[in-house]
Amino acid sequence: MRTYRLRTTALATATAALALALTACGGSDSAGGATADPAATKGADKPVSTGTVTPSGEGSAAPSAGKGTGTGTGTGTVTTTPAKAGSGGKDTGNTGDSYAYAHPCKARDLTVKVTSPTGAPATVRVITVTNNGSTSCGLDYFPTLGFSAKGGALGLQATAPGGLGGAPAYPVHPGATAYAAVNLNPSGGAGPVADEVNVLADKEHMPNADGVSLPLPKPGSVANPKVGLYRTNAHDALNAF
Repeated sequence: MRTYRLRTTALATATAALALALTACGGSDSAGGATADPAATKGADKPVSTGTVTPSGEGSAAPSAGKGTGTGTGTGTVTTTPAKAGSGGKDTGNTGDSYAYAHPCKARDLTVKVTSPTGAPATVRVITVTNNGSTSCGLDYFPTLGFSAKGGALGLQATAPGGLGGAPAYPVHPGATAYAAVNLNPSGGAGPVADEVNVLADKEHMPNADGVSLPLPKPGSVANPKVGLYRTNAHDALNAF
């Protein structure tokens, strides 16, 4: 304890002497200016969403807050009847069907993708919409689809089944995916060749700005296109027509 006091006294004396010397000489730090605190100038990391095309040729796009687009890779969910079936989860808290019925999906929480499944008819593609959020959400019965060629809209929109009713929305639980098949040319008639599909996951609750344009894995002729209802898997989606 004594040693500590002696060292403290010596340090104080040296400090006082140094201060006195600087005052007498009228000295100051010629470099001037405070040193910036690195922590204060470091920018906060911000999440960034980008669109991608997978190596397998499946188009995908990630939704962004300003551009509600769908993203990522998908695995779908949809009912096989006009009244949408649940995605299999229990109706508890904010991850059940009841919560989904009252809370439409937000584009920023969704991943939208278009695929050309092996074994599917040449004119059929499958749209998948994945819920990346932590709560369940509800989609319209089917996605709204338009088509483009070399960036120009073809003015064609896929028609959906009529006479729908039942549950107020198609529930998509956290991490689940909804699948909807689209037949570009059911009758095999003559039509322009589309290389892009424009997808709005839920026209009932989303503005057109939340749509996403995705390259078709395989461009195809489009004539009187039809889209099926959301289903819980690709097999059911392909059998929807």
